[in-house]
Amino acid sequence: MKDSHKAFEYLYLISQVIIIILYMACTEYAEGVDGAVTTTADQREAAQQTVLKLYPVFQDVHVMIFIGFGFLMVFLKTHSWTSVGYNFLIAAYVLQITILMNGFWHQVVEGDAKDWRKIELNIEELIKGDFGAGAVLITFGAILGKCSLVQLWMLATFEIFFYSLNESICVVEFGAVDMGGSMYVHTFGAYFGLTAAFFFQSKKAIEDKQNRCEGDYNSQLIAMVGTLFLWMFWPSFNGALATEAQQQRVIVNTVLSISASCITACGISRVMLQRLDMEVVLNATLAGGVTVGSSSDLVVTGGVAMAIGALAGIVSAFGFLKLSGFLKEKIGLHDTCGVHNLHGMPGILGAVIGAISASLADTAFDNEETLNETFEKVGEGRTTSEQGWFQMAALGCTLALAIGGGAISGFICSKFGNLEFLFDDKEHFCHAEYDQVVSVSANDDINPTEMQMVPVT
Repeated sequence: MKDSHKAFEYLYLISQVIIIILYMACTEYAEGVDGAVTTTADQREAAQQTVLKLYPVFQDVHVMIFIGFGFLMVFLKTHSWTSVGYNFLIAAYVLQITILMNGFWHQVVEGDAKDWRKIELNIEELIKGDFGAGAVLITFGAILGKCSLVQLWMLATFEIFFYSLNESICVVEFGAVDMGGSMYVHTFGAYFGLTAAFFFQSKKAIEDKQNRCEGDYNSQLIAMVGTLFLWMFWPSFNGALATEAQQQRVIVNTVLSISASCITACGISRVMLQRLDMEVVLNATLAGGVTVGSSSDLVVTGGVAMAIGALAGIVSAFGFLKLSGFLKEKIGLHDTCGVHNLHGMPGILGAVIGAISASLADTAFDNEETLNETFEKVGEGRTTSEQGWFQMAALGCTLALAIGGGAISGFICSKFGNLEFLFDDKEHFCHAEYDQVVSVSANDDINPTEMQMVPVT
C-alpha cells in the first residue's frame, strides 16, 4: 500500500463509530426482542418460539457466509490468509450496514419518508444482513487477489447502497418473489462484481506469469471444506425467511436440486476431460442451490426441482471449463473465482425459471390462500400470469442496477490504493511466508523456475 493511502486505513475505525451512532439513533428492538413488552406468558412463549424457529437457520446462513464463502476462496495458493481474513472482516461490516440501508430504502420506496420510523432489530433482520453480506462476498470473488482492503471497504459500501435500493424496488414496487435470492443476492452480486472487475488491473491479472491466480493441491483441498459447508447448508439459505407452510417445500426442493447439480457438474467434467476438474467440483456442484432459489417455494414436484438443478450443474460446469477462458481472451474479463459461472448464469436461469413458475402457480396451487400467501399482489387482483412478467421486470431491474452500480463503484474504487503485487498475502498480512518467493510485480518477466527458494518461518 502506498503511503499516500495510509490515511484511508482509519476509515474502518471511523465507519464503525458512525455505524454505532446510527444504530443508537435509528434502530430499536422489535416486539419480542425488547424485554419490556414480553411481560405476559403468551408473549414470552411467542418470543421463545420465534428464537427456536429462526435462530437455527440464522446460524446455518451465518456458517455459509463466514465458513462456506471464506474457505471456498482459499483455493489461491499464495492468497489464502487474505481470502478468508478479508471475507471475515468485510462480512461482519456488511451485515451491519445492510440492516441500516435496507431499512432506509424500504421506507423511501414505500413512501414513508415524511414519517420516519426506527428500524426494528430482530433475528429476521440479522438474516437479511447476512444476505447482503452474501452479495458482497460474491462480488469479492470476482476481484479476489486484485483489490486492497481500502478498495474492498469502499466497494462494499457502494454495493450495499445499490443492493438495498434494488431489493426495495423489486419487493415493494414489483412484488417479486425471490425466496432463495437467485436475483437479489446471486445475480446482483455476480454482475456488480464482474462489471467492477474490469477496473481492477484485469490486464495484469491475465498476464500473471507466475500462475499465482491458481490453486495447488493443498489450497484446493482446504477450499473443499468451504464447498461442503455451502452444499450442506444451502437449504437453510433458501428457506430462512419462508413461512411455516413454505419452508419444508423449500428445503426439499433445494436438497433435490443441489444434489442433482453435483451429479451433472461432475458428469460434464468427466465427459469433457475424462477426469474430474477440481474447479468444477469446488463450484459448479453448488449451482443447483443458486438456480432453484427463486422458484424453491413454487416448484411442487421433486422431479422438476431435480431437473432445475441438473440443468444448473451443466451450465455452470460448461462455464468453468469453456466460457471463462473465452471471455478472458475476447473481452479481457478476469473473474478470479468464476462467479459468473456459479452465481451469474445460474442466477439468471433461476430468475427466468422463477418467472415461469410464478405464471403457472394457479395451475400448481389450487388453494387460493396458498397463492395469496406466496404472492401478496395476487390477493390484490394481480393474476399469476401478470406476476410472471413482474418477476422478469425484477430481473431487468436487478441487472441494470448491478451493472450500472458496479461500473460506477468499480471506477471510483480503482482510483484508491491499488496493489503493487497481485494474489499475494504479503501485500495484506504480516509474517506471510511461502515455499517460494512469489512477490514479483505482475509486469516482471520472471521464469518461475528461476525464483529463489526461501525457508518458511
